[in-house]
Parts: sequence; C-alpha cells; structure tokens
Amino acid sequence: MLSNYLLPLLLQLLFSSLAFAAPTSDGTVHAMSPASQWGTGGGIVGFIVLVLDIIVWIEVLKSNRPPLNKLLWCLLVFIFPLVGIIIYWLFSNRSAHNTYEPIG
Repeated sequence: MLSNYLLPLLLQLLFSSLAFAAPTSDGTVHAMSPASQWGTGGGIVGFIVLVLDIIVWIEVLKSNRPPLNKLLWCLLVFIFPLVGIIIYWLFSNRSAHNTYEPIG
C-alpha cells in the first residue's frame, strides 16, 4: 500500500529537481555560458545543496548502520543530490541509527 504512494512521490521529486536545472534565461545555452544561468549549476543554490549533501554524508557515515546501508545512502545522495537529501530526511529513520548517547 505504501509503495503505491511512494513511487509517484519519488517521480514527482525527480521531475521537480529537473526544473531546478533548467536555464533561467530565454536565450540559447552555449557551451561557454556562465554557470550562474543554471538553477543548481552554480551560485548560492548550488552551494547550499553542496553543504546539505556534505551534512548528510557525515551523518550517514557516523551512524551505526551496516556498511552496505551506508554505501547505498551515500550513493543515493551522490547520484541525486537534491532528491537524495529529501528522501534521506523523510525515509531514513535517523533517530534509530543515532550514535549519540547522553552521559549520566
């Protein structure tokens, strides 16, 4: 039952990430055009996505998950940066794999 809702949600997130990569100007895109014309290709948005990717990688690698699960989460975030972050924060069960234990 959950998979009936999960696949359309995943496809919708993938298509929305393509909208971020669309050129922001109406002119034709040349090979030597500046990266700031693209949504996540450069500038502040690209930097924010990069920082969030690094945060997810650190959180995954510090968790107590099995190595295969760590590898799969890192690959998902690496291959699909924006969508991978969203999927990780929605479906990763982060509290169950937290290695923080309070003293006392």
